[in-house]
Amino acid sequence: MSTVTTPPVSAEPTGKTQGWTLRQSFLLWLIAWFGYLAIRLIGRTLRYAVHIEEGGPEKLSTRPTVLCFWHCGIFPASYVFRNQQIGVISSYSFDGEYTSRIIAKLNYVPIKGSSSKGAVRALLESRRLLQQGNTVGFTSDGPRGPAFIAKPGPVLLASKTGVPLVPFHIALEDPWRLPSWDRLMIPKPFSKALVCLGRQILASPDADDTQMQAVQAELQAALERVRDFAEAHVQEVGTAEFPLHRL
Repeated sequence: MSTVTTPPVSAEPTGKTQGWTLRQSFLLWLIAWFGYLAIRLIGRTLRYAVHIEEGGPEKLSTRPTVLCFWHCGIFPASYVFRNQQIGVISSYSFDGEYTSRIIAKLNYVPIKGSSSKGAVRALLESRRLLQQGNTVGFTSDGPRGPAFIAKPGPVLLASKTGVPLVPFHIALEDPWRLPSWDRLMIPKPFSKALVCLGRQILASPDADDTQMQAVQAELQAALERVRDFAEAHVQEVGTAEFPLHRL
């Protein structure tokens, strides 16, 4: 897979503007800045290693791809893949709004939509970005779960565009976990992080329902595999097998 150089894409959130109350608007502003600063400040202190399975992308910035990961890893993923103008789907909810504002500050391209609202529009916008040579990222079990159960959107998008799926997971050394449905991980400053990218998965444009289900099962298994590998080896970051990687 070759690397494609594309013109800059606006990082402004797409879609209609939601009508927020004054209190909500203030909270969105506060959370967006707090989240952005936390990701930038903590992210730069982490000690990273990168492991790419055989058959995976050449490097972290290889494009275009459909990146897939679990919702619990949004914090470290936002830092690792920053400044690449990756399209990321976020819902129309309050949570989705502050998430899109945070990632926009990190030079992602928010795409409004979810499985319950605006799904077709989000699919079309994602397809447009991929055709321009940009990457699109999915929290495969988001935005509401259930946790660690991949949804079919990424497979459908890969089939429509011919762009490969790339599952990944970022394991953290003893992270804080929020009491949310996804047990969101917050890294502790100066801790270790292991980025594991899986081999690429292709979905044929001519795939029938049975073949699409098989690709979906393959993606589910791959997401579990890279998660288990990264979590099992994160303590080895900084060793000869998993040398430190500058991000």
